Amino acid sequence: MKKAVYFIKKNIVLCVAAIAAFITCFFVPPSAEYFSYFDYRTLACLFITLAVVCALRQIRFFAILARRIVQMTGSLRVMVLALIYITFIGSMIIANDMALITFLPLGYYALSVTNNDKYAAPLFILQNISANLGGMLTPFGNPQNLYLYSYFSIPTGEFTAIMLPPFVLAVALLTVCCMFFPKTPLSVNAELGVKLNVKRTALYLALFAVSILIVFRIVPWQAGLVLIPLVLFFVERDALYMVDYPLLVTFVMFFIFSGNLSRIPAVNEFVGSLLQKSTLLVTIACCQFISNVPSAILLSHFTDNYHELLLGVNIGGAGTPIASLASLITLSEFRLLYPEKTAHYIKLFLALNALFLAVLTTAAYFFFI
Repeated sequence: MKKAVYFIKKNIVLCVAAIAAFITCFFVPPSAEYFSYFDYRTLACLFITLAVVCALRQIRFFAILARRIVQMTGSLRVMVLALIYITFIGSMIIANDMALITFLPLGYYALSVTNNDKYAAPLFILQNISANLGGMLTPFGNPQNLYLYSYFSIPTGEFTAIMLPPFVLAVALLTVCCMFFPKTPLSVNAELGVKLNVKRTALYLALFAVSILIVFRIVPWQAGLVLIPLVLFFVERDALYMVDYPLLVTFVMFFIFSGNLSRIPAVNEFVGSLLQKSTLLVTIACCQFISNVPSAILLSHFTDNYHELLLGVNIGGAGTPIASLASLITLSEFRLLYPEKTAHYIKLFLALNALFLAVLTTAAYFFFI
């Protein structure tokens, strides 16, 4: 019983997705048509990318790289800027949830060894925002991007052009927020005690390059789905065990949920009419209640306006704690490390996210569409 409760708490979004998919099955009975719901390419790309990132994490590649950058800073403000930018850039490369899993412990480490734990809440929140918004620029930066990029076959140049303006604005907003941290001098121990495995690093980076080529449709995903897991099975088998399989199953459940809803005439007509008024605003609002990944999957069945849909599911990641899976990761990590400060964290989280959501939504509505 305890294991079941733990699983539900840890995978609440998956459980909700499964229940939602199950309920829609009463309205649209299971049939062979269900298999047409799934975007197999998206699922394959997500699995491959997560597997390679897990392999790099196993050899502590990101932690070693990030810590060395942080240790070059001389003040709290510069250190926070470094952590935010590392998380921001990391989310563009290894996806927002993996960036947080990798770099949130680094933020905790940096504050602990410099006796600045009182800044944990704002740092974690800004890291969360930077992960959500940093990943918007690349197709593989956020799971919802990978799905929409594949589902609508969006040209890479057009994808970048759509997401570049809010990306630049997000960088500016995060930089301004970092300026509120004091310039307190720091003394950080430069000794890591861990050396980088050069051979494995080269191999995993090569595999990561292959996964990027697959995302950009240069290498067939079927080939990558065989090659990359096969190499990792013999070289870094634990990486395959570490993949976020609940995230993959969550995608499957929402594929079923959204596919069934799109076949219910009344729902189709209602959602379609809302999206005709403003795809951007409806998408952002939807993210606040069911998260950005399921919003992307659901709403893609009711509109061809991928420009506003892309903006909406990325900007909509800011806001409530459930607006993004990455936000739930950050909240869980903070509660584990600082349980007594959880209430303070949530209040500050809502305030800062409301600020980012308001500014980005306004800019997108009047200038980016």
